[in-house]
Amino acid sequence: MTEVNEASSIYRGCSFWSWFPWSSMSWKCLQEAERKLFAFVQSPYRTRYVNLGPVVEQEDKIWTLEVNTGKRETPVVLLHGFGAGIGLWCMNVDKISNNRRPVYAMDLLGFGRSSRPKFSTDPEQVEHQFVNAIEKWRSEIKLEKFILLGHSFGGYLATAYSLQHPERVHHLILADPWGFPEENKNIKNKIPWWAKGIFYALRSFNPLWPVRFAGPYGQWLVTNLRSDILKKFEPVLGEQSTVIGEYIFQCNSQRATGESAFTSLVTGFGWAKYPMIKRIHYLDKRVPITFIYGQNTWMDQSIGQKIKLERENNFVQVETIPNAGHHVFADQFEVFNNLVDKICKENVIEIEE
Repeated sequence: MTEVNEASSIYRGCSFWSWFPWSSMSWKCLQEAERKLFAFVQSPYRTRYVNLGPVVEQEDKIWTLEVNTGKRETPVVLLHGFGAGIGLWCMNVDKISNNRRPVYAMDLLGFGRSSRPKFSTDPEQVEHQFVNAIEKWRSEIKLEKFILLGHSFGGYLATAYSLQHPERVHHLILADPWGFPEENKNIKNKIPWWAKGIFYALRSFNPLWPVRFAGPYGQWLVTNLRSDILKKFEPVLGEQSTVIGEYIFQCNSQRATGESAFTSLVTGFGWAKYPMIKRIHYLDKRVPITFIYGQNTWMDQSIGQKIKLERENNFVQVETIPNAGHHVFADQFEVFNNLVDKICKENVIEIEE
């Protein structure tokens, strides 16, 4: 099947939004935006669909980036955050691979160019569906053991996967992970009544619905309201950093099944219904964990230290990168890349031919 036909099968039936003229071409725009981002990748790479078969629906597919697959050191698998895709790793994959190890990145099911199946509304089942998709992908790629790196929501899913399949994870790297602390009721009480009213009025909508509602002006919204994200990529992309806005918009102009699945996992003002802090003690103690936080992140940095104490410093490391926020992999990408490369060098296993 050609890439065009693959995409057509994935994006057909894009719900309400597909009736608008700008939506019918958005998958092609996403493909072009991704191509522009990967033009900055210097290592040998390829992208392809990995067929999962029936995971959530009958023919689920994961859009995959494969870098330096001929190398023999421990592979690294990258899981992006909410509303993102593999294109946002464009400043990281070269150094993380470092011409010595394979790097794989996937568009999570329901995001980017991957299939957009209708997930369950039950949070436990949703988490199982995500984990099952990652495991099925691993089986199809034929990876025995790997370093698993997840950012934000990807960190939550990386942990969920490691809990279920610890024998596959050589090292778990969590970059500013979402979904670890328990809900803080005190924060909720400090929120103004009018803000609570807006939140409860809109909570039945998916988080990124304004982007789709704005239609062809959605890219303008992303580019202007989140210009801070574009600036993070300027050191490498230069004037081409505007393509980041286009890429993020196109990632989120499709059928919002990944968003709906994420919403099923959330309670209150962005807390996880089943926070990882209450489950991480079940993780096999032989799986090393490294937390990487941005110094200025809005995530709770104390979580990493708490887990380190609970596991009695057993294979737990907490790193904080100065002058970085939640998007730590982009804010200080060189420091981040060097740190991940260092972790990988300390966890080398040779891939058997």
